[in-house]
Amino acid sequence: MKALFLTLALAFTLADPGIYDFKVPGLEGGTIDFSKYKGKKIMIVNTASKCGNTPQYNDLEKLYEKYKDKLVIIGFPANNFAGQEPGTNNEIAEFCKKNYGVSFPMAEKISVKGDDIAPLYKYLVAEAAKKGFTDPVKWNFTKFLLDEHGELITVIHNKTSVLSDEVTKYLN
Repeated sequence: MKALFLTLALAFTLADPGIYDFKVPGLEGGTIDFSKYKGKKIMIVNTASKCGNTPQYNDLEKLYEKYKDKLVIIGFPANNFAGQEPGTNNEIAEFCKKNYGVSFPMAEKISVKGDDIAPLYKYLVAEAAKKGFTDPVKWNFTKFLLDEHGELITVIHNKTSVLSDEVTKYLN
């Protein structure tokens, strides 16, 4: 009996992490603990302040305000594409609030691609591959949408508006 218990305990500790196992530093301090979002859909988006897609912050904020009872959006500033997020965490936080009134959680700047990819994005890319999305993070403002149980639903192209029917169909 003791051996069975130890085997089960070991199996759980060796299991692949799920989205709720991640905790990341927040842009303005504190920790974003994904386990707090069980029961909500989660949209994870890599952002940049100097990208042609940067105005998407407006639509992300609108979506967050409209659905925040059942959706959390978490932004991840990243400087992986053409140096379009050169700012410090403080500069990024100020930019997001001043220019777009961002109220959804934002994480500290990370890498979303390459050899130094953040563990969360490594996980998301692996989950996306299981669903047939190869190399999903091609540019800033790629969105990963997860369901209320932490399972990846879809990857949303960086040019797709989050207010489009293509996205909101998952929220209504």
